[in-house]
Amino acid sequence: MQQTNILEYFDDTVKKWPDKVAYANDTFEMTFAEVYKESRGIGTFLYNEGYYKEPVVIFMEKHPKMITAFFGTVYSGNYYVPIDAEMPSTRIDLIFKKLTPRVIICDDSTYEMAKGFDFDGKIIKYDEIKDNTADDELLYNIREKALDTDAIYIVFTSGSTGVPKGVVACHRSVIDYIENLSAVLEFNHDTVFANQTPLYFDACLKELYPTLKFGATTYLVPKQLFMFPVKLVEFLNEKKINTVCWVVSALTMISAFNTFKTVTPKYLHTIAFGSEVFPIKQFRKWKEVLPEAKFINLYGPTECTGMCCYYKVEREFELDEHIPIGGPFKNTEILLLNEENKLAAPGEQGEICVRGTSLTLGYYRDFDKTNEVFVQNPLNDRYPELIYRTGDMGTINDKGELMFASRKDYQIKHMGHRIELGEIEFNVNMLDMIKGCGAIYDKKREKIVLYYVGDYDSAELVNILKEKLPRYMIPNKVIKLDAMPLTPNGKLDRKKLQADYEAN
Repeated sequence: MQQTNILEYFDDTVKKWPDKVAYANDTFEMTFAEVYKESRGIGTFLYNEGYYKEPVVIFMEKHPKMITAFFGTVYSGNYYVPIDAEMPSTRIDLIFKKLTPRVIICDDSTYEMAKGFDFDGKIIKYDEIKDNTADDELLYNIREKALDTDAIYIVFTSGSTGVPKGVVACHRSVIDYIENLSAVLEFNHDTVFANQTPLYFDACLKELYPTLKFGATTYLVPKQLFMFPVKLVEFLNEKKINTVCWVVSALTMISAFNTFKTVTPKYLHTIAFGSEVFPIKQFRKWKEVLPEAKFINLYGPTECTGMCCYYKVEREFELDEHIPIGGPFKNTEILLLNEENKLAAPGEQGEICVRGTSLTLGYYRDFDKTNEVFVQNPLNDRYPELIYRTGDMGTINDKGELMFASRKDYQIKHMGHRIELGEIEFNVNMLDMIKGCGAIYDKKREKIVLYYVGDYDSAELVNILKEKLPRYMIPNKVIKLDAMPLTPNGKLDRKKLQADYEAN
């Protein structure tokens, strides 16, 4: 029988392993039976209060209860919208204007803040509804009426105009993603995840739903541990973590600061990474410590329900090479389109475009933006067929593997040359005493600005780069930092670098 709802994973798992820990942090844990009971009670409550097929805002601290609130929302036939107290209030206000939600689920730590939102709906505390009695017949009828194309969540990404974009995913795209991701990374009942990302990003799908599917366990890693790499690895060992799906900067933060001389992650056997280029120098440190582990590079935008491409690292790479993003998951096709909207030739750069079930539904209440990037496949003039234009540039190498080149908006025109800022960062990250870097462009003064963390002084670094880069790619200004700014997701925050530079 075809699966049409993401929570069908749960129905089977809770019968097999009711008392096994499903989600936990450093001080609190919930079994599958507890998550099942509370989420179904919440689902019953929401529907009986008149909420159906609409956004339910989940405004809670990162916690197993927040995940349970997600599932409760889905049980009720609604779609969840996670937000976080770390978000600036102005961003939350913009999200609320877009959503116009009627209900927020909070916890004790977020309740007072929620009362300050520009919001006319109802604010409900999780702990006041978690023990609500589930109505099995009601929940069954909700499920019976549901379609696999119904929305399951909205996550908000940054918009180029400053207004956040709400990406709407459906059950079918999430199921497609989880099935294919699980097959590639070989998750099973014994998988123990360590979640790194905030729960208001789609990146957390890699842990949340495979945990339901297999009866695995997910630990939510305390955010502060990512400032202390030794303690972070000790946490992984304490919880016997064997699988991580992290952004590259979270991994390089561990390896770049010589953590492995003190402690190594002794249970890890699967390391998936993505969202940024993994410097080979740092990758080798991980591979040396965990020679038997599987390393998989993942690539994909939020608009395609997480990741859509993967590459299993099974060969050696030189320091001046990039790890490929490989090829698409099953049931997904990657089209590399050049400026003429034709397939790029081998070695020719083109925009990475995605076709298949993994495409989300588009942007919430923003049909114009949706229609800009979810477009008719230019290679198909016979019937309607959408593709998503990622804005990422790529090439096919001589092995037939997809290589990420850059974001369109990371390309600059400088001294008459088209330059990829990522190429400058790549060469800097190869250097032994560099722990991280980021390049931006000052269009007004026509200057390339490089920020870095490392043991070189700026003049020494410029001299080294003169031997590695053509003259027109040498940074005009080099600034040393104590630490690189990161987004809440753990990626390099180039927008903050740009903003800080423009403010000085």
